[in-house]
Amino acid sequence: MYDPSKPVRILIIDDDEDDFILTSGFLKGIEDRTLDIQWCYNYKAALQQIASKAFDLYLVDYRLGAKTGIDLLKEAMSMNCEEPIILLTGKGNPNIDKQAMEMGAVDYLVKAELTTEKLERCIRYSLERAASTKALRSNERKYRNIFEKSKEAVFTTDQALVFRDVNTAMSRLAGCDKHQLLNSNLYQLIDNESTRAQIQERLAKAGEINDMELEFNNTKGKKRYCILNLSLERDSNNNVYVQGILHDITNQKKTERATLLAEKLAATGRLVRTLAHEVRNPLSNIHMSLEQLNGLTRDEDRIYLDIIDRNGKRINDLITELLTSSKPAEMSFEKIAMQTVIDDTIAIALDRITLKQIKLKLNYPETPCYIRGDKNKLKIAFLNIIINAIEAISHDHGELSIAVTSTEESNSVEISDNGCGIPTENLSKLFEPYFTSKRNGIGLGLASTLNIIQAHNATVEVRSKVDEGTTFVVIFNHG
Repeated sequence: MYDPSKPVRILIIDDDEDDFILTSGFLKGIEDRTLDIQWCYNYKAALQQIASKAFDLYLVDYRLGAKTGIDLLKEAMSMNCEEPIILLTGKGNPNIDKQAMEMGAVDYLVKAELTTEKLERCIRYSLERAASTKALRSNERKYRNIFEKSKEAVFTTDQALVFRDVNTAMSRLAGCDKHQLLNSNLYQLIDNESTRAQIQERLAKAGEINDMELEFNNTKGKKRYCILNLSLERDSNNNVYVQGILHDITNQKKTERATLLAEKLAATGRLVRTLAHEVRNPLSNIHMSLEQLNGLTRDEDRIYLDIIDRNGKRINDLITELLTSSKPAEMSFEKIAMQTVIDDTIAIALDRITLKQIKLKLNYPETPCYIRGDKNKLKIAFLNIIINAIEAISHDHGELSIAVTSTEESNSVEISDNGCGIPTENLSKLFEPYFTSKRNGIGLGLASTLNIIQAHNATVEVRSKVDEGTTFVVIFNHG
């Protein structure tokens, strides 16, 4: 803030001592201000003084030996000089005046026209303007710092939602470098056409969007769930731009889904145990009755007893399967390599893969990716996913791709097929017990898979498009 009571440190940069004496004489005539006036006649020394930021204002002569005041001005601006520079010249020249102002000089004065009053007014105006500019720059740096360090994804766009500025969190959410994101469009990260239409309509009608939940696909193909806020704003030139914030709620969504699924599994488990008890009691009676009838039945009627016996055992096996799928999997953890687990699982499914002439693609890192897990249980989990992928392929150019990847945060297994895909409305129900789209399925395979994955404190993500294929990503976080 400009304070007129403080002493003003002024450096006169002029290679002519007589001109320095004349200029300093005018300055000394200024009343009610304490001025500390210094002289520098050397171009290089003047730049060093400017770099030291020891002065509040500079009076610079246009002629500085082989150099000019314009040259000094250019170098001072390149050094981020924030103190006001006033250019002095022996004769008025509109071209020099214009050039000086364009380069950053706060004023341009002709030496022959100098007076104490003119210098006092010019210095006062220059210091006030410099103080305001410094305050603006300070605020700009402060808000830029808040913008860049915000945990929320913050951005600005033009009216067509083309990115003009993004912070670090937005780059991270989008999965790409800031410069890659600039000049791309927000709509490119939103697949759903209905969502894009809603954004356009609501922004046009209300000039803002508040807490709109949407699916956001980053440049790496990862789906994120976000809450979008947009508002139309105007800059100092009255140009319209859009200010936006994306709040990532992916982890919250995952937690909600996991909690809901856990509640469903618990309720299903209770129901299964009750049904198992109620069904197994009469089954036991049927079995005992069959044993009694065995000695009383004619040979030609025994076939019917065998049918009853086989189906009774089938019901009992089904109850056992239901009970197994509805209770938490018991694990035997050890250090295992993900590549080995996948290789062993593929060996089990290889006959099916070969029979359908499916092209198998494996992508492993050069070094093993280790986790602590139950090898046999994980083979069951991955086998369920792989078998589903095989069964989803009905054409003669099937492909099954399995990739193991490792990052600082996690190890992951990605299983992709180019089969029939899964309708969007079925994705949320995929791991629910007894949900199945297969004619002869009972909907326990993926429920069991999820049970095993969660027992490893891992997560599973599913991406799918009808007629294009499905990708399962199982993520094992380190620690």
